[in-house]
Amino acid sequence: MSETKRPLRGFAAMDPALRKDLAAKGGRSVPRESRTFSRDPALAAEAGRKGGRGVAAADRSFARDPSLAVTAGRKGGRNSGGNFAQDRERAAAAGRKGGLQTRDTAD
Repeated sequence: MSETKRPLRGFAAMDPALRKDLAAKGGRSVPRESRTFSRDPALAAEAGRKGGRGVAAADRSFARDPSLAVTAGRKGGRNSGGNFAQDRERAAAAGRKGGLQTRDTAD
């Protein structure tokens, strides 16, 4: 029983440089302001929740590898400028408030 190798089709048959070029264009095809999720954060959040429900809890990336979640959180914080990067007074107030809550719950 000899296996015959099927010829490559579609993207698999393309030159890698052309494939990369075409794939890059896909993300730029719609202007940012016309993308649905950029105009409706609630819709984006709901889509994320729906996607998460479609995967069993044990199979979720962050559930299997907590260090991946830590890395993602740090990246998000850096990209957003950090929660308090622009407002040191607010950061100090939150720190004092958090410290008080920690002490209150420890008693």
